[in-house]
Amino acid sequence: PYRLDVMLQGFRAYAQTGIVLQVGATPTINVALGLGGLEETVSVEASAPLVDVRSAGISEVVEQERILELPLQGRQVTDLIVLAGAAVQTGAPGNRHFQGGVNISVAGGQSFGVAYVLDGAMHNDPQNNASLPLPFPDALQEFRVATSGLSAENGMHSGASVNAVTKSGTNRLSGTVFEFMRHHSLNATNRFAAVGPDGTRADDGLKRHQFGGTLGGRIVRDRLFFFGAYQGTAVRQRPAANLAYVPNAAMLAGDYSTFASPACNSGRQIALRAPFVNNRVSPTLFSPAAVKLAGMLPKTDNPCGEIRFTTSADENQRQVVTKIDWQRTANHSVFGRYMATIHKVDPAALSQPGNILAAASSGLDNSATSIAIGDTRVLSSNTVNSFRITFNNTTVDRYNVHVVDGPDLGAKVYSYEPGHMRLNVDSGFSLGQDSGYGLADNDAYQLSNDVTLVRRSHQLSLGASVAYWHSEQYTCARCGGDWQFNGQTTGLGLADFLLGRASSLEHGGPGGLIFDQRYLGLFAQDTW
Repeated sequence: PYRLDVMLQGFRAYAQTGIVLQVGATPTINVALGLGGLEETVSVEASAPLVDVRSAGISEVVEQERILELPLQGRQVTDLIVLAGAAVQTGAPGNRHFQGGVNISVAGGQSFGVAYVLDGAMHNDPQNNASLPLPFPDALQEFRVATSGLSAENGMHSGASVNAVTKSGTNRLSGTVFEFMRHHSLNATNRFAAVGPDGTRADDGLKRHQFGGTLGGRIVRDRLFFFGAYQGTAVRQRPAANLAYVPNAAMLAGDYSTFASPACNSGRQIALRAPFVNNRVSPTLFSPAAVKLAGMLPKTDNPCGEIRFTTSADENQRQVVTKIDWQRTANHSVFGRYMATIHKVDPAALSQPGNILAAASSGLDNSATSIAIGDTRVLSSNTVNSFRITFNNTTVDRYNVHVVDGPDLGAKVYSYEPGHMRLNVDSGFSLGQDSGYGLADNDAYQLSNDVTLVRRSHQLSLGASVAYWHSEQYTCARCGGDWQFNGQTTGLGLADFLLGRASSLEHGGPGGLIFDQRYLGLFAQDTW
């Protein structure tokens, strides 16, 4: 808390303690000086809440106590934004963007219309205009969500404003250490999971550890301070409730009588369409490419071709936050803040190289970097200048490992992404990693300067912001082909598959996008 002292010759001195300043607030403290000598002091020690009478908007501050004490799934700070009211989370960035931010709509506005500010510097993802990752709870001091009546400095975004502040060091050396754990032994098993020889359902193998700590203190007493924080998240998971139907020995011999029976179709009898009779197909009509792919699939002796298998969902996340504060003089302060977030996901194919059905997800090797330098000067008793330099970068690397593609099977289809193809058989199985490869490198630069002046009952705000964005994006959608077998030829997807009768084949080539964007914003506001 801060202390306010007011003294004037011929009047009693005034002192008020317990003043708490919050991010983005412009509180007013009315001081009444009574006649008397300076040796007489009127002290106000109660920490009464300060009222912001200058702002016409509606906002809510989420302070550190609530950030740390409220339960958060995965310790995701952005989940608390919805506490401000009129805010709804509409989703999260997919694997084409940096994951870790959120899409939030405020008062019915667009999710990309929310301005995110961290330590007075812009903090929107240059690629999708959602939020960049915010510091984890132990490294975040507080944040304010303004849902209406935004000030002029937020003119770039019309939806809402989220203004957050990272922690700083103090004269006192202090820190925290934490560990959060989830384990499969504490979870119920999935009723659809595979059953082992002992009759026990397989668990999902979940092992989730979230650990880290913070440390802050002084370098030079009352002058130079440091703060550092780290959080790591390691997830190891083996979901065992994956279900598929693959060609068994009878189907590979051309006999679909059991697979088409009511026992395998929820009580419904299916008959293969003409010219096939008695639910039989001559194996001589099978596609060599389909037969080769069927030989790569897991084997099953289930009459319906049912198979349950395990895949993987392993990922690692790390975040580092560092900050240096320099109190150069009583009226001049400087800070520098660096934050890096890394998100890595291993391709599922690496965990089970012998089961191509398990190769259902791509790998990710993403990183986000945010750097801010700030300079704040109190030029006089009623004038403050704030200057910020900002650099943000996100790198998205979505990649796949070689599993199988059309040329591997002998299909006369060119693949722009060797070893990757997508294939779906209705009422059968799906094959292939969820997306083609993708690369994105996004940079954002900003220089901003704000001046605040108080003139009698008026609070004047003037400022300018210059920003530049550069983005390079490359992606390969359906570069290995997207094959669909819906049973339109025979009435059974698996029969169409072995016959090589695809209902559709979508094929695409690699594409890229490079763009630059420049922004100049000037604002002026008078509040009284």
